[in-house]
Amino acid sequence: MKYYYLIISITILFFGCNFPHSNSSAAPNIVFVFTDDQTFSAVNALGNSEIHTPNLDRLVAQGTTFTHAYNMGSWSGAVCAASRAMLISGRPLWKANKFRTNWINNDSLSQTWGRIMSAHGYDTYMTGKWHVDAKADQVFDNVKNIRPGMPSDAWDHHSMVTKFDSLKKAGSKSYTSIMPFGYNRPSSIHDTLWQSDDSSLGGFWEGGKHWSEVLTKDAIGFLNKANESSNPFFMYLAFNAPHDPRQAPKEFLDIYTIDNISLPKSFLPEYPYRNDIKNGNNLRDEALAPFPRTPYAIKTHLKEYYAIISHLDRQIGILLDAIASSEKADNTYIIFTSDHGLAMGKHGLLGKQNLFDHSIRVPMIITGPDVPKNQQLHHEVYLQDAMATTLDIAGIDKPNYVWFNSFLDAAKGKKTTSSYDAIYGAYLDVQRMVRKDNFKLLVYPKINKVLLFDLSKDPDETKNIAHDSKYKNRIKDLFDTLLALQKEMEDPLDLRHLYHNLN
Repeated sequence: MKYYYLIISITILFFGCNFPHSNSSAAPNIVFVFTDDQTFSAVNALGNSEIHTPNLDRLVAQGTTFTHAYNMGSWSGAVCAASRAMLISGRPLWKANKFRTNWINNDSLSQTWGRIMSAHGYDTYMTGKWHVDAKADQVFDNVKNIRPGMPSDAWDHHSMVTKFDSLKKAGSKSYTSIMPFGYNRPSSIHDTLWQSDDSSLGGFWEGGKHWSEVLTKDAIGFLNKANESSNPFFMYLAFNAPHDPRQAPKEFLDIYTIDNISLPKSFLPEYPYRNDIKNGNNLRDEALAPFPRTPYAIKTHLKEYYAIISHLDRQIGILLDAIASSEKADNTYIIFTSDHGLAMGKHGLLGKQNLFDHSIRVPMIITGPDVPKNQQLHHEVYLQDAMATTLDIAGIDKPNYVWFNSFLDAAKGKKTTSSYDAIYGAYLDVQRMVRKDNFKLLVYPKINKVLLFDLSKDPDETKNIAHDSKYKNRIKDLFDTLLALQKEMEDPLDLRHLYHNLN
């Protein structure tokens, strides 16, 4: 009998050591915090001294920040939907676009992020913005308060586009008469009808409580439930903030004054190619402020943007405190990022339907028990690498259909280079981008326009050097890289004619 127990003990020890990491009671817990429309510079600790974000600053101090994290772009004006489809599926832009038809047909759900984690022993939780073709409650075990792409407002996109088109055909350039309430503002200092803190306007206050506060309450409820389980947990917490309508309580608006807000260095009254890259008057994001842009209008929008981020930051502080006091705090990783950036007046644009850094680059912070603190790394990553990173943390082998890569080893100093030789970007059939060796090539194929920026000397992307003959070989190398990436991504846009015209 003694030998029987000895054999059983050895067997348990041997096989126990070889169980999948995520099925172990010591498997790490993971909290993924996702914001909407938050550009990389919208964190005080990452270089913007004008914005008040003490809790995001605290997160930066507690972990490692990747300063160059990017969204790949979009097949539609709803850039957030494409970003999230890539994140949930693990596939790059055009492959994700094809794959999401499976979700529409209620197929391939086992290949989604939440289901992969669940299959490896994780209790999974989701609350907040979804905007993915798969149903949230078929991807996550515990779901609460699924939000749409944005809080409702007076904008009926289809009817507005129809009216815009009618006026355009009639030769009119005056669209202000058909703009819904809350858009095309402020026209002057006297334009004060729409107020960010007016809860009667609905939007983020629909239901009686600001959506950012509701999400925080949901998250704390999830933590309490997770503490009762012996399984590790994975939480997907997706704020709608700071997406418009940018609404926040008055105390957060009062932090900022117009006079203390700086205009962006790349401010323009109007981007000269905006119509050629489908950023015209009928693009909802761009319709929020009047054309041409004025310093006052942009500062007003920045004030509201900063205020809703500061309010969001307060909620993140409450969440961080709850995680720190939970029973599983010592074995919990946090990843914070956003689905894409936002222009907010840079280059004369407001939205994210462009491939400048302000609109494709986001904050990316990871904290955890063995992640270096207060570290900033300049490795280029995609924000969708967050999915592969969580699999890595959990000890789950990455499926071969997941194209993106983990940045966990880079955060820990075990890897000193990026997983990518170049960063690729695309928007509809009107913009393509490649970023490599601190240079960015932008291509506007509809007008045969090529722009080149030396990002080491011109991080704000204001000086196009494509016409300088000394960069001819640089442009050719970048274009070669772009064509190769297009092939890898199954990009449907053919740029070869434009490439041949350059040579």
